[in-house]
Amino acid sequence: MPKRGGAVGRSGGIEVWTEAFKRALCERRDMYDRIKGFRDFYPAEMQARRQVMDTIEGVAKSYGFREIGTPALEPTEMYADKSGEEIVEELYSFEDKGGRGVAMTPELTPTVARMFVAKQQALSKPVKWVSTRPFWRYEQVQQGRFREFYQTNVDIFGSEEPSADAEILAVAADALTDLGLTDEDFDFQVSHRDILGGLLESFDADVDTRDAIRAVDKRAKVEDDEYFTLLSEAGLSHAQAEEFDDLLETPEDSLDDLVAFAGTDRVESAVENLQNVLAAAEDFGVREYCTLSLTTARGLDYYTGVVFECFDSTGEVSRSVFGGGRYDDLIEGFGGQPTPAVGFAPGYATLGLLCQRAGVWPEEAVSTDYYVLQVGDTRDVAARIARELRARGHVVESDVSGRSFGAQLEYADSINAETVVIVGEQDLENDEVTVKDMDSGDQTTAPVDGFPGEDDRPTYDDFA
Repeated sequence: MPKRGGAVGRSGGIEVWTEAFKRALCERRDMYDRIKGFRDFYPAEMQARRQVMDTIEGVAKSYGFREIGTPALEPTEMYADKSGEEIVEELYSFEDKGGRGVAMTPELTPTVARMFVAKQQALSKPVKWVSTRPFWRYEQVQQGRFREFYQTNVDIFGSEEPSADAEILAVAADALTDLGLTDEDFDFQVSHRDILGGLLESFDADVDTRDAIRAVDKRAKVEDDEYFTLLSEAGLSHAQAEEFDDLLETPEDSLDDLVAFAGTDRVESAVENLQNVLAAAEDFGVREYCTLSLTTARGLDYYTGVVFECFDSTGEVSRSVFGGGRYDDLIEGFGGQPTPAVGFAPGYATLGLLCQRAGVWPEEAVSTDYYVLQVGDTRDVAARIARELRARGHVVESDVSGRSFGAQLEYADSINAETVVIVGEQDLENDEVTVKDMDSGDQTTAPVDGFPGEDDRPTYDDFA
């Protein structure tokens, strides 16, 4: 009796311990919730994202852009020096075990500039690079903006010709139209940093041009009072700030008025360059997507010439979808020879919003070409068929869990298998396999030695 009672006590103790363990696991699971601003992508969503990424990369590669790979960490001071101290507050930065200040890469342009300088003498110009990868910024999470985000960067180094700027606009436009967007869906708002800088210099005031251009970049994001305060803090009087803002509304056919107002070679040259870029965009077949917008400034300090931002034409996606422009001084800033450069970088969060609004975001569903279903001791034949189908470039699954016929068929339906090839013991006795079309439910038989046969993509229709 005592032993029996002791056993019951131990059992009760185990039950209590088990419940406590379960509670601890639940608490631990809560501790492992996803970090704010970071996202998980499950297969269906990732397949849609991959299709969009492949489309953009494919367009860039069709223009001769070559893929590069880049590191996740760079020196923190590189971003402070090249993008302004303001960006440091947004970095995921820390001191590594060697005592170095490093940051998780918040953007790619400084990195590709550094890479270009390292091999500058050996590279054939122009250099055209493309890269898709994640980036990190510690900033306020909002629609289309996360702390980890993915971009495709497209850059040209070594050409100052307007055709290089136009080619960047063309790659961007072709990528969007290949995704199914039209000129009614998006608009490239094009400007020139030297027009802005030259106009600011023409005022009788001690203007901090960099701060004033940053104010222009914030123009659509803040109230008017705050915007004019920022311009005043940059050195303009309130009256000058209002006059400057009026100049930014100058239409394209009146750009010569800006040259007359400033009376400087800088503005004259910038206006001519902008007009030449837009003319080249016409030749590249993308002028219809471009609109003059001198209030487009791009906030990063390294931009120099033509800049642009892509917007949703309907305004439903209220923020810039992506942007780019010329940064001719950056290579020299990294110790290289003076080298003109231009590029753009679509991010997939905001681009996704535009595609979803326009109804062209790919279907978020996994797809499978074939499921090879095995019944009984048929693994050798099923594996042979699966291998041959995969060798032709198809997505093929087969059972690895010992499931029943019905469970396998249900799984094949769940992964959107187009065709199921049933390899059963009874079929093999007749030297056959069964080929089933999952959409219609129709099925027929095919000679086992003749499947897959000579067709690249054999289906039910080939044997019915």
